[in-house]
Parts: sequence; C-alpha cells; structure tokens
Amino acid sequence: MQLARVIGDVVVTRKDENLVGLKLLVLQPIGADGAAAGRTLVAVDAAGAGVGETVFFVRGKEASFPFYPTEVPADAGVVGIVDHWDVETEYRRT
Repeated sequence: MQLARVIGDVVVTRKDENLVGLKLLVLQPIGADGAAAGRTLVAVDAAGAGVGETVFFVRGKEASFPFYPTEVPADAGVVGIVDHWDVETEYRRT
C-alpha cells in the first residue's frame, strides 16, 4: 500500500460497464514526510474519499478486490482514508 493525497476527480461519460457508478480520483503519491513522491495517477475509489484527503491505495490486481464479484478494470484503487500517521524522525541503533 502507498500513501497519496487526493488532488482531483475524473468525470467520464463513456466507460466500461463495470465502472458505472464508481468514483475515479486523481492521486498524488506522497512519501512518509507528506511531500509529493512520483507521478499522479487515477484510481477507483472504494473508500468514499474526497479531494484534499490523504488516502492509502493499492496497485495491480488488488485494486479490484473491494468490488468482488464484479471484475473492475482498474490497476489502482483507494482502499482507505488516513486519519493520522507518525514517522520516527531519527533512527537510533541500540
């Protein structure tokens, strides 16, 4: 799973019938420090996320799992909304 910030949504009038009724979001992957990390992508939303929220997403076949038994043609999917995360800023060897 990876962290991302939702920076937009996608409106599509003609799409695969298995995507009807599903929301598509534009994601900016982020690192543990919250800074942009990588290229933007479009993901199908299984968590009800909105623009401005931090989410975690999966890539590959797992992106369609929340919609089973429907076979959603997606290679990225939002599977959760992040409330908070902590990162240790300094690693100390003991």
